[in-house]
Amino acid sequence: MRRPIPLGILFSRSGDYALLSRTSHDGAMAGIEAVNADPRRTIRFEPQERDPGSRADAYGPLCAELLQIGGLRHIVGCVTSSSRKEVIPLMERHEAMLWYAAPYEGFEANERVIYTHACPNQHIVPLLNYALPRHGREVFLLGSNYVWGWENNRVAREIVGAWNGRILGERFLPVGDGDVSRIIAEIRATRPTLIVNNMIGQSSYALLRALAELGREDPAFRPDRCPVLSCDLMETELPALAGAAEGHLVVGPYFADLQPPRSSMEAAAHASVLVLADLIEAADSADPAALRRFIGTRVHQTPLGRLQIDARTQHSHLPVLVGRITGNRFVPVWQSREPIAPDPYLSHHDARGPLAERPLRVVS
Repeated sequence: MRRPIPLGILFSRSGDYALLSRTSHDGAMAGIEAVNADPRRTIRFEPQERDPGSRADAYGPLCAELLQIGGLRHIVGCVTSSSRKEVIPLMERHEAMLWYAAPYEGFEANERVIYTHACPNQHIVPLLNYALPRHGREVFLLGSNYVWGWENNRVAREIVGAWNGRILGERFLPVGDGDVSRIIAEIRATRPTLIVNNMIGQSSYALLRALAELGREDPAFRPDRCPVLSCDLMETELPALAGAAEGHLVVGPYFADLQPPRSSMEAAAHASVLVLADLIEAADSADPAALRRFIGTRVHQTPLGRLQIDARTQHSHLPVLVGRITGNRFVPVWQSREPIAPDPYLSHHDARGPLAERPLRVVS
């Protein structure tokens, strides 16, 4: 008989950023289904689910509740950095492991977290280094008012400065706030050539709809002349935008085709479960301390491709794809020749782009 392994699933399937969380939840559940259906596996996962409802203050109590379940030492979950930071102290206290499958702002490497999505040298750095020489260097920065927006915009300022560009404005909205009228008025007045969008959920959707309307009024704000750059927009969010994001630029380690996974976050959550199963079987234990000895020693077959975890930072080596939104798809315009090593503290990168430019190639 296979050994049962309880596995926590902590995603907000309701609330302000439910579309992002649902796709991640679907990926994790697909990974569990794949492991449990594989006759070669010696384990089976028993999912234990909780829904924090996109409320940052709900993550801690629900995480604690999961960690009270006998034998549960791994949780796949969280989408926002604020939610991740809410649960990390609990993971440390219980000697457990969080599998975090969302793009994030970097400048963190916690031994209780495995990061299976992109960090800054795998998203904002290559995206800006692609866009700045092609679309101009007059930039407006936007973000949701928490750590993802603050830190990603800080990195963007550094890169824009290295390209001798100008920051024309920087504005933040609370998570879930859809009143973008003052921001649109300031964008109209300053006339940037690039807009960096580090908003999430409903705020991001409101922005993109308002910019689409602005572009219809003034050709200077159409996507070919003033594209919006997003690091956390997913294909599964596009139907809700009804074409408002058409022509804008995105980045990720995976773009969906006709078959699932339907987004990079779904693929990363699926990959998290597969990698966890591989490590448990290699260590013959679900104890995070036992698993840690095997991190970085093997390459895992996942929906993200052949995935390797860096043993030092516990971040993933990932491909980089820059794409243009076309219908409900991301169409690649650049992609890396090989996976890019994670550099969460940006300790090895050149802000002007050699790290990103060398491995990138045009997709015809």
